[in-house]
Amino acid sequence: MIEIAKKASIWRLFLFNAFGKFINSKNLNLRKVVLMKNLIFFLFLFSPAMIFAQTALGGAPDTESTKDTVKPPISAYKIISIENDTTFVDTTLTIEKNYKFNYLRKDNFELLPFSNTGQTYNRLGIGFEPEKLYPEFGAQARHYGFLEVDDIYYYHVPTPFTEAYYKTVPEQGQQLDVLFTINTSDRLNFSAAYKGVRALGRYQNVLTSTGIFRFGLTYKTLDKKYHLRTHFVSHSLLNQENGGFSELALQQYIDKEEEFEDRSLLEMNFENAESTLYGKRFYLDHYYDVATPDSLSANALRVGHIFKHDYKKYEFVQTQAENLIFGPSFQEANFSDRVRLTEFYNQAYVQWSNKTLGKVKAKAAVKNFEYGYNTFYIRENDTINNKLSGSNYSIGGEYEKSISGFDIKADAMLNLAGDFTGSYFAAHAGYSLDDENRLEFGVNQNSHMPNYNFLLYQSNYINYNWQNEFVNVNTQSIYGELRSQKLLNIEGRLTQIQNYTYFTEGEDSLVKPFQAGDQVRYLKLKASKRFDFGLFAIDNTLMYQNVLDGASLLNVPEFVTRNSLYYKDHWFDKALYLQTGFTFKYFTEFNANAYDPVLAEFYVQNSAEFGNYPIVNFFFNAKVDQTRIFLQLDHLNSLIDGNNNFVAPGYPYSDFLLRFGLVWNFFL
Repeated sequence: MIEIAKKASIWRLFLFNAFGKFINSKNLNLRKVVLMKNLIFFLFLFSPAMIFAQTALGGAPDTESTKDTVKPPISAYKIISIENDTTFVDTTLTIEKNYKFNYLRKDNFELLPFSNTGQTYNRLGIGFEPEKLYPEFGAQARHYGFLEVDDIYYYHVPTPFTEAYYKTVPEQGQQLDVLFTINTSDRLNFSAAYKGVRALGRYQNVLTSTGIFRFGLTYKTLDKKYHLRTHFVSHSLLNQENGGFSELALQQYIDKEEEFEDRSLLEMNFENAESTLYGKRFYLDHYYDVATPDSLSANALRVGHIFKHDYKKYEFVQTQAENLIFGPSFQEANFSDRVRLTEFYNQAYVQWSNKTLGKVKAKAAVKNFEYGYNTFYIRENDTINNKLSGSNYSIGGEYEKSISGFDIKADAMLNLAGDFTGSYFAAHAGYSLDDENRLEFGVNQNSHMPNYNFLLYQSNYINYNWQNEFVNVNTQSIYGELRSQKLLNIEGRLTQIQNYTYFTEGEDSLVKPFQAGDQVRYLKLKASKRFDFGLFAIDNTLMYQNVLDGASLLNVPEFVTRNSLYYKDHWFDKALYLQTGFTFKYFTEFNANAYDPVLAEFYVQNSAEFGNYPIVNFFFNAKVDQTRIFLQLDHLNSLIDGNNNFVAPGYPYSDFLLRFGLVWNFFL
């Protein structure tokens, strides 16, 4: 146990220092500090006990008492998605890890980040959810950092496992994401994680603060017939809002006036507002295997249940109304707009599978929802209600089978009754040509109501009050993808939309929701290929987009490209592996969507074009044991020719930044 105690002490010391610096670096609100300290205290206090418990229950034994014990392979540390796709902990250093070393911890090739960490993103490409059946909350600009059900992973590990992510931010603050997971036995795993971000930013009134706590658990009975997985997530995503550059500052920024290289001197439209998205979710997925395949039967029967409870609240607070920007208001000072959504979702299913006929699932679901406000808005000849509430009842099915080398999957769902109509159908097939080449293709169709904030909205600003009788948005798409190790990876999608719903400025130059009468058609092609030349490599991604119909409604650049040229090698007798080089990103000029802070939504504008500028980043990344260290010089070319680029009308692209961070894995 001496070695285990040493490892536990090292792990606790790192977490103590990292969390301590994060908490003390900025004035976090009391609730966040208490939550973070409680989590730290729990992990510090119980880590030695948990390590001992896992050793006793089948985890890694004491190497001093069992000297011939082999350390568990890295492939034994499993990560399981909501779709039951299983991977294992990956401690390698790749160019893909460099692309994912950001606030979202995802490759943001199709996104254009605002100047401060934790702010929103404008889009360079468009993706449509193929299995969407119900309207969503709204405030979509705040949802980039929001963890949905399919963003939560479950774990199965032979010894306690910890991952710590750290990265610097513009100006004061930092970002930290720490995960801890343990199997107390082969049948029970739990995980706990906290993501905290505090970033001041270089411009006035752009502070961001993120706090996301998540807890997950998986369990199965001794006979392995009953399985359960569940998680709880709590979100608090705060952004200060400034409305973008004032008219004078806009010209000063465009002209690259030297005295305003100190970006805090540039005047913004206002400095008295902030928006916050709160969210809590409890999720439970459990099933029981009534019959399993054996030597006498090829059939399996499973019954299951999925429960999900969501609560969301969006709040826009401002100390003084900006009537010249957002129009007249009911209240001139110290007001807040608050909207809430509560949803309960229950799904029951029966799944039958046969080695010859495949897997068939029948499912039925009910969803109860309540969205709205605490007030009514009464005006001449019209009343805007305060709530949308009701229930939806759905049925559907899934099918999965491998036929002559083709992996076939189909999923469909239909709202039979309730307050909203909706349906979706998704069919997918995959075929492996050989070990290095795979082809996938499919079709999607869905029909759903627009998001709740298109249907009902209330605000202190008079213009932002509406109740609309919009119809379903209908989307159809076909897609194909080829993944080839020797050739290239290429994917294409053609999407057609009826009743496309969007925000844009009306005749009074104020933002309102609209629904298109004409059809929108959109084509996207994306290709990527890496060329390896020994110690050097080039990684290329190119995306082409064309809005065939409805070009004034769907704003995207025609071309987006990213190219990385880098050197890679082992140094110091292979004690260190490094990758260093340059990443070049470019997109053609287009009418980038504008941002509305009251709604926390982007809206269509066709009066100003942005883009057609390069972004050059330098990176020096290294791996030592299970630690990946990242040093990045972002927007390096702005040191040469300055920066007057935009991510949205009135909002600047980030200047040159020196960023440092790491991802550290512990296997105790």
